[in-house]
Amino acid sequence: MKCPVCSCQDSRVLDSRPVEDGSSIRRRRECPVCGKRFTTYEVIDTVPITVIKRSGKHEFFDKHKLTYGLSRACLKRPVDAGAIADSIETELQNSLISEITSKDIGEMVLDRLRVVDTVSYIRFASVYREFRDIDSFVQEIKTLNLASKRKNAIRAMREKQPADPEKSGEGKPGAGGDENG
Repeated sequence: MKCPVCSCQDSRVLDSRPVEDGSSIRRRRECPVCGKRFTTYEVIDTVPITVIKRSGKHEFFDKHKLTYGLSRACLKRPVDAGAIADSIETELQNSLISEITSKDIGEMVLDRLRVVDTVSYIRFASVYREFRDIDSFVQEIKTLNLASKRKNAIRAMREKQPADPEKSGEGKPGAGGDENG
């Protein structure tokens, strides 16, 4: 590492430790020529993700823009907009894709908000899907209610089924679970 004072190409690492969140390493260094001590940070080099906007314009993914949009939708709601933005950024980085449409990012946000908070979901959907009138809101709420009813029906069916296979007769000879007995 080059010394910031004398530009010597060599330096000695005195101390090395991870930063709080574990995403980088802080190194304390010393120049052997001038004796100057300085700090460097080592971070993982990530692939920049390009977002293709509706207009066709390309720009780099900006988590701060995503967090801002989420925080507007989640205003005064019990939702951690930053955590949702972090999870989306992590998913994008882990997918190793270099381009994604803004539509796909919007759907990722909606998928997460649908599970966490329906009010925030409707707020975000109203901007993202460009609701033009009350009918658009009503249709989205009906779709959300239908999905919620399906989810509740599936949950109720699972709760009615016994969890223990011996109580249901499975695994006992002559109870339908054994073809030979």
